[in-house]
Amino acid sequence: MKNFDQLLNLIKDKPVRSVAVAAADDASVIEAVKLAQQNNIAKAILIGRKEGILKKAAKIDLVLGEQDVIDEPDDIKAAAKAVKLVSDGKADILMKGYIHTDDFLRAVLNRENGLRTGVVMSHVFIIEVPEFDRLLFITDGAMNIAPNLQQKAEIILNAVHLANLFGVTRPKVAVLAAVELVNPNMPVTLDAAVLAKMSQRDQFRPEVIIDGPFALDNAISEIAAKHKNITGPVAGAADILMVPDIEAGNMLAKSLVYFGHYRLAGILMGASAPVVLTSRADSAESKMLSMAAAVRTVTAQRVLRLKIGKLHY
Repeated sequence: MKNFDQLLNLIKDKPVRSVAVAAADDASVIEAVKLAQQNNIAKAILIGRKEGILKKAAKIDLVLGEQDVIDEPDDIKAAAKAVKLVSDGKADILMKGYIHTDDFLRAVLNRENGLRTGVVMSHVFIIEVPEFDRLLFITDGAMNIAPNLQQKAEIILNAVHLANLFGVTRPKVAVLAAVELVNPNMPVTLDAAVLAKMSQRDQFRPEVIIDGPFALDNAISEIAAKHKNITGPVAGAADILMVPDIEAGNMLAKSLVYFGHYRLAGILMGASAPVVLTSRADSAESKMLSMAAAVRTVTAQRVLRLKIGKLHY
């Protein structure tokens, strides 16, 4: 899959999924719901301030039934109700509306009614770069603040699972840093080297090629990689960009949107159901594309393994 148009074509004839939107009283959310309906992607259950939702829907001629809106003016409670709908099987997908990410994730991670699975949850940005013949997956720029080595390995697994669903059978993962050489004074370069060695020793399943450390330029540009004499199958051809921390990932993804004007989607992986996790400032199109990406993951079987060495006596 090389672009979002191919994604939309792939899912348009699939069953229409239901999306529970937490704190849905937002113009771009309402517009995204309309776009999703028009593209036969999903239908929505909107939880939030009912009066505001209905007013915004009326402005863009979005027809909502009585069962499509649940009145809940408190954002925290709206998130909890949206999560409960998904955990009870009354909705297929969870979506963040106009609510702070930490408040939204608190409901997702709730031990009683949340969407925990026992694996690390992580966020993946999907970026459409017209100059490339592939989509780029950036992780994790929205959930895990400063992951350790094992968490990075599990974050990579989540991104690999998503890339597989987008047709990338053996994704190339570039573990990013500021430099492409291991430097003991830069711990992220040490993590990158270890992850690359773990990949070489088949500690990841299914198949994935991990290399690093890479600076951004030689991870995505063959010209930059050749100029710096960096070789290997990942150099200049990465499918997945593993960032060192949440700040780097968030800034990288948003710079591509606001400076490059590229289309973007964002979803949370590792939960028991697909979760659409976008910025409140994202466009309606971006939120619709994120719903489409989530629809692609519904009912997907996850067959992943990470082998971590343990002490044996």
